[in-house]
Amino acid sequence: MPEGICPDSYRGEAMNLLFISLGCDKNLVDSEVMLGIIEKHGYTIVDDEENADVIVINTCCFIHDAKEESIRTILEMAEYKKAGRLKVLIAAGCLAQRYKEEILTEIPEVDAVLGAASYGKIAEVIEKALKGGRFVEISDAGAIPPLEAGRLVTTGGHFAYLKIAEGCDKHCTYCIIPKLRGNYRSVPLERLVKEAKELAEWGVRELILVAQETTLYGKDLYGEKSLHRLLRELCKISGLRWIRLLYCYPEEIDDNLIKVIKEEKKICHYLDIPIQHSEDEILKKMGRKTTKRQLVSTIRKLRKEIPDIVLRTTLITGFPGETKEQHEELLAFIDEMEFERLGVFTYSAEEDTAASLMPGQIAEELKEERRAQLMELQQDIVFERAEAMKGKELLVMIEGKVADEDAYVGRTYMDAPNVDGLIFVNTDKELMSGDFAKVIVTGAAEYDLIGELSDEFT
Repeated sequence: MPEGICPDSYRGEAMNLLFISLGCDKNLVDSEVMLGIIEKHGYTIVDDEENADVIVINTCCFIHDAKEESIRTILEMAEYKKAGRLKVLIAAGCLAQRYKEEILTEIPEVDAVLGAASYGKIAEVIEKALKGGRFVEISDAGAIPPLEAGRLVTTGGHFAYLKIAEGCDKHCTYCIIPKLRGNYRSVPLERLVKEAKELAEWGVRELILVAQETTLYGKDLYGEKSLHRLLRELCKISGLRWIRLLYCYPEEIDDNLIKVIKEEKKICHYLDIPIQHSEDEILKKMGRKTTKRQLVSTIRKLRKEIPDIVLRTTLITGFPGETKEQHEELLAFIDEMEFERLGVFTYSAEEDTAASLMPGQIAEELKEERRAQLMELQQDIVFERAEAMKGKELLVMIEGKVADEDAYVGRTYMDAPNVDGLIFVNTDKELMSGDFAKVIVTGAAEYDLIGELSDEFT
């Protein structure tokens, strides 16, 4: 371990570190940056808590389930502090920042709390905690943390996320993120291109752009939305095969963005556009910036301009005051729009949000019932589309081999990792993760496709 990093009492001792990343893909990028810093400073990354000297948990608190998972994980790791070799336990990220005082008071095994915008200081925080301090490290949420040590990519190497901005300016009434992560700050274009080139050199073939909102990229730095400019530069990078866009707010999708998606072959004809609801009264209560009419217009324009585009969206059901009629209108909207990919969350009343104080809070049982109805409808749409894919030839990125079978698992341009479906490819040829191959679809199994190798790519 480099001189000056490890306190005298641990000088010369090999230090094992376990890192646990919870929550979204944006959180994962923060975790990968921290892992890069940690590795640079000489720690050995391990995946076994029993052999860890230091454990860092990057937490999430976006919804109730994420909050519960984060708290449960902290408590589980705290047990190793009591009984094992564990010397330092650090809680980082959104939940840690939001409940910093409660964590230090209620969980004495936690040595330090690292705020959501402070991940660049992870090595300093570990060093200070190893010296015996118990403290909170919260940085100014107005800054972009430096990227001096690179990243340790944890997604398998063939795809990676590129976080293009920090924070959010939307202030939706159900969301705590702007209070934790600050206002929207775009990462400079030159830095993103440099990072993307490094990822491509490491073998990344698919680059997935993420932020709290990607479509607003560059407005704060360059005076106008510049996602299309960034995409043009990223498409020039040798080695990248696919570029995918997530978190595109519908009100910010403009002609420049549509044009670059149409013209650049590397950009997947796939857009994640979280709409959350269809009914104007609910959208207004949510603090959303669109109307039902505008949503329909945007969706129809995208499908007209890019006929093979796949649209993913997310919905919140059971928002305060949502009536039976509004729920039925949402069902009708989904039936009409036929989103290729769709996820539904039940509304979660989060502390310090305007929506949590609204009248008309809905019972959990009714929320779950409405969610089930929405997902049942979407299931019918997806299954029907999957059956229609039989006989079609698709380009597939191989993700890995199916154990003990002459088959591989992969994804098409229609599917983002961890949230969408897969395609199972039957072949006795040897393929590698990250390879691209042409596959003929032969069948479907619920949300996944089945196919046979048509032609192998390098």
